[in-house]
Amino acid sequence: MSVVQRLTGLHWRQQGPIVLVGMGHGATHWLLGTFYLLLPFIARQLELSYTEAGLLVSAVHMSSFGTNLFSGLVVDVTGRRVPILVASLCVGALAMSGFGLAQGVWGLLPLVILIGCTNNLWHPAAISYLSRRFPETRGYALSIHALGANSGDALAPLAIGAVLLWLSWPQAAMTAAVPTLAIALLLFAVLPRQSTAMRQDGASVSEGMSLAAYWRGLTALIRDRAVLSLCLVAALRTMTQAGLLAFLPLYLSNELGAGPLFLGAALAAMQASGVVAAPIAGAWSDRIGRRPIVLAGLSASTVVVASLVLIGNTGIFVVGISVLGFVLFAVRPVIHSWMMDLTPPNLGGSATSLMFGSQAMLATAAPIIGGMIADNWGLVSVFYFLAAGLLAANLALVLLPIAAKAKPAES
Repeated sequence: MSVVQRLTGLHWRQQGPIVLVGMGHGATHWLLGTFYLLLPFIARQLELSYTEAGLLVSAVHMSSFGTNLFSGLVVDVTGRRVPILVASLCVGALAMSGFGLAQGVWGLLPLVILIGCTNNLWHPAAISYLSRRFPETRGYALSIHALGANSGDALAPLAIGAVLLWLSWPQAAMTAAVPTLAIALLLFAVLPRQSTAMRQDGASVSEGMSLAAYWRGLTALIRDRAVLSLCLVAALRTMTQAGLLAFLPLYLSNELGAGPLFLGAALAAMQASGVVAAPIAGAWSDRIGRRPIVLAGLSASTVVVASLVLIGNTGIFVVGISVLGFVLFAVRPVIHSWMMDLTPPNLGGSATSLMFGSQAMLATAAPIIGGMIADNWGLVSVFYFLAAGLLAANLALVLLPIAAKAKPAES
């Protein structure tokens, strides 16, 4: 048995689909990371208040929530997961390229909304695809999916921060669309697009289901206390993440005087820590269970977020957010794997939509509330608000019931 197979449970030849879907996930977060890095420059040129900047960020999450209302149904009923993944990336790339042509904040708003749609059209298809295809190594497969997200989030600030030294922010946005389209074409060319999938044990499984079976399964899903409790934990964690992505660039730029290159490097350092943490946490959770890793990660994240405001030195601050990235992003794929453990395999898309819809609701509120807090009491106060959100996630996790793995829903 090779070292790779011993550590991950899969031979390296079996990991092609995992890597490709992880790259696609990275592309969706590349778009988001580009937007967050451009936000201070957009706000400065358009003379936006913190509340207005927060509202622009909230538009991403509001559109994500709206997308969740139908994306899970489309994924589970049609079973056409790969075409949906390709369409998701194409929509996001075209929206980002439109930044260069938009006139003012009202011209940007519909493009920002489409980027939000891209992100949550992607997740139900990708997470259910990997979960169904790799049921025995689900934690590892979804950790590589999460690693792709952190890679995109890390590379975007570095690359676009450097591009901004030579180009304007609209030109930088148009440049960022190119690699996303390239990955969409790669997924379309390589991954099979039929409505059946081959699991890691060699069995062929049908991807679609009838509408009647879908509604029966969905009704059972939303009555499951464990599923709803885990949705709350995920939503509170994501609320904090959304607030950090919105206000860390503003804090570094406005309070600590960071320039575009240093700003990009700082945000990349936080995401790079997540790249390291995700596969470790995912593979480990396949062995010891999901709960202890999620509890440890959320507890550590609470302490670090509350401590960031005590750091006045930019170098030490970067170290602090690197530690935060490690513990906060390690939790993400484990929560996703836990949700798939609780869910019938042919309802994976809808379970993902339910979870990400819950996340989008609180993530929508975080930038607006954070913006109002910053306008009234300063940016430092925002970090205490975000730490309180993580503390609530810890409490919700302690109360989460232990449930058995779900059986497939009737198709």
